[in-house]
Amino acid sequence: MAKILSSLLVVVLLLLWGLAAANGESKEKYRDSKQPIRVRIRDLMRRMSMAEKIGQMTQIDRATATPSIMKKYSIGSVISGGGSVPRLQATAREWIQMVNGFQHGSLSSRLGIPMMYGIDAIHGNNNVYKATIFPHNVGLGATRDPELVRKIGAATALEVRATGITYVCRDPRWGQCYESYSEDPEIVEAMTEIIPGLQGDIPATSSKGVPYLAGKNKVAACAKNFVGEGGTIRGISENNTVIDWHGLLRIHMPGYYSSILKGVATVMVAYSSVNGVKMHANYQLITQFLKNTLKFKGFVSSGWQGIDRITSPPGANHTYSVQAGIHAGIDMVMIPFKYREFIDTLTDLVKKNVIPMSRIDDAVGRILRVKFAMGLFENPLADLSFIGHLGSQAHRDLAREAVRKSLVLLKNGENADPPLLPFPKKANKILVAGTHANNLGYQCGGWTMTWQGLGGNNLTAGTTILSAISAAIDPSTQVVHKENPDAKFVKSGKFSYAIVVVGEKPYSEGYGDNLNLTIPEPGPSTITNVCTNIKCVVVLISGRPLLIQPYLPFIEALVAAWLPGSEGQGVADVLFGDYGFTGKLPHTWFKTVEQLPMNFGDDHYDPLFPLGFGLTTKPVVAE
Repeated sequence: MAKILSSLLVVVLLLLWGLAAANGESKEKYRDSKQPIRVRIRDLMRRMSMAEKIGQMTQIDRATATPSIMKKYSIGSVISGGGSVPRLQATAREWIQMVNGFQHGSLSSRLGIPMMYGIDAIHGNNNVYKATIFPHNVGLGATRDPELVRKIGAATALEVRATGITYVCRDPRWGQCYESYSEDPEIVEAMTEIIPGLQGDIPATSSKGVPYLAGKNKVAACAKNFVGEGGTIRGISENNTVIDWHGLLRIHMPGYYSSILKGVATVMVAYSSVNGVKMHANYQLITQFLKNTLKFKGFVSSGWQGIDRITSPPGANHTYSVQAGIHAGIDMVMIPFKYREFIDTLTDLVKKNVIPMSRIDDAVGRILRVKFAMGLFENPLADLSFIGHLGSQAHRDLAREAVRKSLVLLKNGENADPPLLPFPKKANKILVAGTHANNLGYQCGGWTMTWQGLGGNNLTAGTTILSAISAAIDPSTQVVHKENPDAKFVKSGKFSYAIVVVGEKPYSEGYGDNLNLTIPEPGPSTITNVCTNIKCVVVLISGRPLLIQPYLPFIEALVAAWLPGSEGQGVADVLFGDYGFTGKLPHTWFKTVEQLPMNFGDDHYDPLFPLGFGLTTKPVVAE
């Protein structure tokens, strides 16, 4: 009988142990949101294989990803490169279905580690059809309004998992200058208010450098591109920035100091070099300074195929590039297509003790810290309840406000003449000319639906400047639109005044580098034909100062409108006096390109318009 009882006791204990083990699966510490993040990280990492850890360090493009790949390789992140979309004009619901499909693959893996989805949201959710397109950062720098930028960050957070830009442009010849708020480090530092807009306000008790996200309606921000990319020789993308240590700290670092204090989640590394050392291989700046000195606890990301650009030509020695990049301190590698080569290479380097396991653990711990802070383990799937925020009227109204505050009035009549602006809404007949007056793609610029941007009016939803003018004026005023009228047409038209909207076509890095900075034709011809024959305002659509001095003598009024985005009504609001001009130059406006680079405080500072310049007007009181 005793033997029977003993046997029954063993069976009961085994059953109880089995139940405890089964229940334990749901109470693993890394799955328990009540546990401190450091405990959850430690618990999860002790369970992970080397393959799972290296998978977490891998970021691939959505065109490469499948649910089975996410599961098999434990891929840490998926990204939509510029223009990488589920389909043209995909709806928000289709985006969510795609993202959740990848996420289900990740959740079905052995440990169920959720992936994070990244997108280049440079000025709103700019890859997604009908999203609100805010002015590019150069325009936001002109507003001098950090609270407005914070609101834009919060709106963007509701529309997309987003990035924040915090680097300094010191040479307008650079094709990414419009992604910088200013040449002035203080303005850039002030505009890091976009980070609490995106991520939420960091608690006073939070440790320095630790990523913080306030809830489901916030997103992980990325400070980029670390560091000095806006100061390269002749403004050429991926070139070398030659600068002493004090200059690097004074000019290019302030935005990062502030971002880290505000709990920014990630930092992306620049393609360029600092004093001849590629940033993707710069151990001193990434590990010793960013991580150790500044105490940044989030993760460091490479740029798109960034590690392969360590060598020249790119990809010449993938093994060396992986070794150099990981050793320098890069935690997540954006390797959009050849991810298996990267995984195999890094695995081999670890097995051969070329890269220590401690470096892998540092990288994975940082990635997991961000994922836990984001609440991905509790809420891994995209939320359908946010669909209504995409392109909402409230966000478009905010973008319209940003447009009007970003406009910089550079000229408004000669000294002895009365100001030309604001225009009267009631006139006999007005001329609207220029390639950019009725082109939504041109006014949005690069990083809109595609990497380099598009022209035309079918790329997304919005209001062109011409449509905004037509809606703003008195119904009795006749509007004549002609892109490039000749002088005879202008003279014979009996126009009360003219609005000429010209500028640059869309571009981004590389393709946007420009050593002459002239207004592309037919812009100069349009300015000459119109403004030598009738009172006109020139509205310049550009991502940077352009050569304008030759045309100033016959331009009555000049407005720098930057790249205003989808809400062209903001331009009409100020031209016709519903609101006054308040914007101030975020960049020095040069006389000739031979002066460049030229920034405020330089010994040779002799600008056409200095940093901070901007005329003002008062709103017109309606009768």
